[in-house]
Amino acid sequence: MNWIDIESRLRAKLDPLDRITDAQRSDRDLNPDWLPPDIVLRPAAVLAPIVMRPEGWTMLFTQRAEETPAHPGQISFPGGRVQASDEGPLDTALRETFEEIGLERDRIEPLGAFDRYETGTGFRITPVVGLIRPGFELKLDPREVASVFEAPLSFLFNPANHERREGEWRGLKRAYYAMPYEGHFIWGATAGMVRALYERLFTPSP
Repeated sequence: MNWIDIESRLRAKLDPLDRITDAQRSDRDLNPDWLPPDIVLRPAAVLAPIVMRPEGWTMLFTQRAEETPAHPGQISFPGGRVQASDEGPLDTALRETFEEIGLERDRIEPLGAFDRYETGTGFRITPVVGLIRPGFELKLDPREVASVFEAPLSFLFNPANHERREGEWRGLKRAYYAMPYEGHFIWGATAGMVRALYERLFTPSP
């Protein structure tokens, strides 16, 4: 995978952080009747951190602590709910990233945002992409994050690894994306956002 091409695509195709479009993805992408029409969506933001490893760029994920009330044990991006004191989605994503994994703001080069993702659990997530150079140190908050890992973009941006699976939730059958990687089960909204970013970068514009 050509990393110069990936960087140029990111810089060209992401939304500027001061002009985020209304493009949306959601759990409805694979389940048209999934979200009830009257669901109240709470604003949230996450950081999709891309680590510029010389041997190949990667994306950093967290595995949430089993004790956390929000999606215990699941793979996610660092992030969370928008607070009244936040200046916007970028501020939320950077604040939550520091709180969860101790990654300092000055280690992150924010590039832009992509399609907001609406979840069946009641969140409207703005994903922000940031470039990170190697050499950083992390300090995990054990109340929220059990561990972190990185997966290569060459794996994540290969559509052959975007599995469509089905399961049952609250008595209803649900389809979802899954991207199992070396014992880590990336699925649901996180996998849906990876898929959305892949399509943003590699699907020709109409």
